[in-house]
Amino acid sequence: MRIVIGEDSALFREGLAHLLEDAGHEVVGKAADATTLVRTGLREVPDLAVIDIRMPPDGTDDGARAARELRERMPELAIVLLSQHIEAHHSVELVTQGRVGYLLKDRVFDVEDFLDALRRVAGGGSALDPEVVSTLLGPRRLHNPLSRLTPRESEVLALMAEGRTNVGIARRLCLTDRTVETHVGSIMGKLSLHESDEEHRRVLAVLTWLGARHLS
Repeated sequence: MRIVIGEDSALFREGLAHLLEDAGHEVVGKAADATTLVRTGLREVPDLAVIDIRMPPDGTDDGARAARELRERMPELAIVLLSQHIEAHHSVELVTQGRVGYLLKDRVFDVEDFLDALRRVAGGGSALDPEVVSTLLGPRRLHNPLSRLTPRESEVLALMAEGRTNVGIARRLCLTDRTVETHVGSIMGKLSLHESDEEHRRVLAVLTWLGARHLS
């Protein structure tokens, strides 16, 4: 893959670049601030952008805003957001568009999981850090459409939000594939998701959960 990195820490940026290159990817651009990141992304037209949420010039959510601008101008761009802290607003907004990952920086050090997350996002899926999912989901609200889900269905949906397949969910929860399929079907029914495209329904289910938490 052709990858652009947006990260203001020179040490982390160069380390990430070496990791990606060692894995066979081509790092076509590196930026230390949000403005340079947008300019570099538009010039290089990468397959994937790995972006720190907090970047100069303001050091707040500049990276997330740059990611949103890049996505608006390059709809097919896959984006993986990195952060030391969980920020909900931009993650929910970007996830609704697909091809997005949101990982805490500590996860980068688990190299295989990190590279697998990049592959999932580049392939059109999602990859959300378990801690991010936990924070975004939070406790179920009385008027939350997710309040109809059983605890097990909530676990299954949380793993779906991490970008895991039915097989991956089955392994994580020590269930059979058929049992997971049953839970997924029940989730879709309770959330009134009747689209014929199964992958689209999975995305909508995740977005329903994230959106319910974001708006509550």
